[in-house]
Amino acid sequence: QVQVVESGGGLVQPGGSLTLSCAASGRIFSFAVMGWYRQAPGKERELVANITSDDTTNYADSVKGRFTISRENAKSTVYLQMNKLKPDDTAVYYCHAILGYYTNSIPPRSWMPLWGKGTLVTVSS
Repeated sequence: QVQVVESGGGLVQPGGSLTLSCAASGRIFSFAVMGWYRQAPGKERELVANITSDDTTNYADSVKGRFTISRENAKSTVYLQMNKLKPDDTAVYYCHAILGYYTNSIPPRSWMPLWGKGTLVTVSS
């Protein structure tokens, strides 16, 4: 079963830091893009940052200069380093990925979009 699982959420004070991890598992051969979205109460889900297979990164304006996305191929994992956190960063953070995986049929390889279940980040004093 191909899936992505987030970890690393929690409570942090304003100005603090937190690192989120998103690990992909299953019969994966590649990924097209992996990244993070967030959804605050009463708001729509929005893109935070993502990274493509050629290491192109994309950030929301609200997090530029504070958040950094990176990946570790050997572990099929993407990280989101969040610094200088603000109360407005409080949200459920979701990992999103478009993964290439091996099927048990023809064609032997395919692609699928996946969402994680989310991890809560609370920025509060």
